[in-house]
Amino acid sequence: MTLLSEIFEQSERLDGLLHNQRETVEKIAAAIRQRDIRYVFLAARGTSDNAGRYANYLWGAQNKLPLALATPSLFTYYNRPPQLDGALVVCVSQSGHSPDIISVIEEGRRQGCLTLSITNAPDSPLAHASDLVLDIQAGEEKAVAATKTYTTELMTIAMLSAALSDDKNNWRELGKISGWAEKVLKQDVLISRLVERYRYMRQCVVLGRGFNYCTAFEWALKLKELTYTVAEPYSSADFQHGPIAVVEGGFPVLAVAPQGKVFASMMEMLGSLRENQQAELVVISDDKGALALAQAPIQIPNGIPEWLTPIISIIPAQLFVYHLTQAKSINPEKPRSIRKVTETN
Repeated sequence: MTLLSEIFEQSERLDGLLHNQRETVEKIAAAIRQRDIRYVFLAARGTSDNAGRYANYLWGAQNKLPLALATPSLFTYYNRPPQLDGALVVCVSQSGHSPDIISVIEEGRRQGCLTLSITNAPDSPLAHASDLVLDIQAGEEKAVAATKTYTTELMTIAMLSAALSDDKNNWRELGKISGWAEKVLKQDVLISRLVERYRYMRQCVVLGRGFNYCTAFEWALKLKELTYTVAEPYSSADFQHGPIAVVEGGFPVLAVAPQGKVFASMMEMLGSLRENQQAELVVISDDKGALALAQAPIQIPNGIPEWLTPIISIIPAQLFVYHLTQAKSINPEKPRSIRKVTETN
């Protein structure tokens, strides 16, 4: 099994997760409703932290739940955890073995909070320390770089949102996810050709906003992990507050810009970057106008509700990174300096 084969597993894994875990998700949503939950306190690292960025937007927008991202060092090195009254403490970890993440869930239980782990390892120390466990059912992920565990984390977060809102239309939309993923995966050959243009790319910025803020961070992380590109992620709004000064003619700007509430602001940014800075644009979008601005356009299917676009838009980004490793003659199965499971204190 290789990184590429795990990328191609995602449609099947997302479909299986939806059908196998819906009942569990609805029971967990019911348990949450029984408590006086005022906000979510979420801890994660790496790719799972980017899944937490998605939860920040989704649970806030769809479920009216404010979300605070935890600082695990307060629980370990400083031994000064904050008061968590009224919190649902959520930890997201594909392995369930990182001591600093486990310390957050343990402290949450000590303070009497309801605790939930979202993990690919339901028998892990993290899962055993939690009141509630959501198994993302991604199957064994052998590649060092997380792909299918990321999209199944996102899917689990989206399913929990649908269960909490008790909206049948949300569940119907979730049922289309695997089909949209299959369509994106059919662009593999096209993306493999596009990346040849970026064989010598050493640095870039990655832009996203709203629900796809997490996608910008995850795409940038994969570029750093696997291609050793200095890739800096930004909200398109934050990017205007200074960092845009790095862009000059030919500078690569990668952007995730599906249609939705923030699309107009993304289009304005992309148009300015192309016209005024002569940036080199790679754009993932479902809009013909946005794709027309790009030297390297990557299309996602039309009709995906904005709240679900992060689950789909990251897949062509994963393919982009994988094929860039091939163009750069880098082995994607053995990225330097990192391991599959990273345990931090």
